[in-house]
Amino acid sequence: MSSLRVMILCGRSPRHLYVANRLCRAAQPVAIVQETGSELHKEKLRQWARNPRLLWRKAWRWIRDRRRYAGGKEAAFFFPNDRPRLNRPDLLCEVPHVNHPRVLELVERLDPDVIAVFGTSLIRGELLGKGRLGMVNLHGGLSPHYRGADGTFWALYNGEPHKVGCTIHYIDRGIDTGRLIAHVCPQVQEGDDELGLFWRAVKDSAEVYAELMDRLERREPLGAVQKERGHLYQVKDRLWKHERELAKKMRGGLLKGVHLPRRVTWFFDNGTSTMGPGS
Repeated sequence: MSSLRVMILCGRSPRHLYVANRLCRAAQPVAIVQETGSELHKEKLRQWARNPRLLWRKAWRWIRDRRRYAGGKEAAFFFPNDRPRLNRPDLLCEVPHVNHPRVLELVERLDPDVIAVFGTSLIRGELLGKGRLGMVNLHGGLSPHYRGADGTFWALYNGEPHKVGCTIHYIDRGIDTGRLIAHVCPQVQEGDDELGLFWRAVKDSAEVYAELMDRLERREPLGAVQKERGHLYQVKDRLWKHERELAKKMRGGLLKGVHLPRRVTWFFDNGTSTMGPGS
């Protein structure tokens, strides 16, 4: 276990709780900050009211996600023997959004060595650059190839199952453009589906995230500059037609005969990397 003091900024889904719990076991947690999403900006509401098409897309995505996550499947995957919960609820601080002034006040008061992020909205302003050893993010796609939203979906849609995975990277002012620390690719095999692959990648990444705490404490020179722009996918890019096309591709045997092992690649600031079946 690392002696680094870590502050965790995360969402509230079972996958976020799972990763937060793993980090709490890997280092010395000082706070767990969760967004409640309780503040909707007035301008955003006005945009929706002025644009019925945008409002329809928002409603469709809400319905789609409720159907995809119905039945507690994510909770069963990450917490098969218990209900989803934080192991350190005493450290929990809930805020309307991650850029709320309370978060910056907490960081300045607790002075963490590392700020570990997973599943929050985009971090902006003074919070960027905080953490003695930096601010690190777990992103659900392989940067720079799949930045933004729905990395697993787009990797499958584009016929690139070998690019299904997650990225651990330092946070900068861009969207998933910071210096690369690790790529984590899960096992991929015939019969898998999008959500199962995504969750498997997150669970594998939790172990790599935990290992990172020890590597940072040892001052390993991690963090390679992303040399490509890659592609940024936004939530709005994933339309109904894309859903149907991927479903057709999966039924047509997109993963037929595919047997990819779990792979982890660590990136160093001198431009080198090491790759293996795990960590």
